[in-house]
Amino acid sequence: MKKDYEDIPGTFVFDADRSREGYHLNQFCISLGKQKGRDAYTADPEAYLASFPMTEDQRQAVRDQNWNRMLELGGNVYYTAKLAAYHGINFQGLAGLMTGMGREEYRDMMLNGGRSIEGNRYKSEWGEE
Repeated sequence: MKKDYEDIPGTFVFDADRSREGYHLNQFCISLGKQKGRDAYTADPEAYLASFPMTEDQRQAVRDQNWNRMLELGGNVYYTAKLAAYHGINFQGLAGLMTGMGREEYRDMMLNGGRSIEGNRYKSEWGEE
């Protein structure tokens, strides 16, 4: 069922459907908040990934550090940020990567009031319905 908010460009709303889809991906990311999880992932990333019943697309997004794809596949930004932190990326740096702006440009945009909503309200404004 199509949801009205799917027309928001660049946004993957973390709703009940995405929560269900991303449950195991999010559990993996949450596990990196503990030293035991980080040590296991560092020792054998593939084996540790395999211990969570994620889809292959989700595992590939983790391998590629494809942050937006993780959100699209049900990842929660606050949980995927734990994976980013594992890789030495803070939240501001993560937002910069996810927007394609880089950390400094993203920071400057936010300090100057954020992204304009003009032309960014609906995908249909872009002709990408």
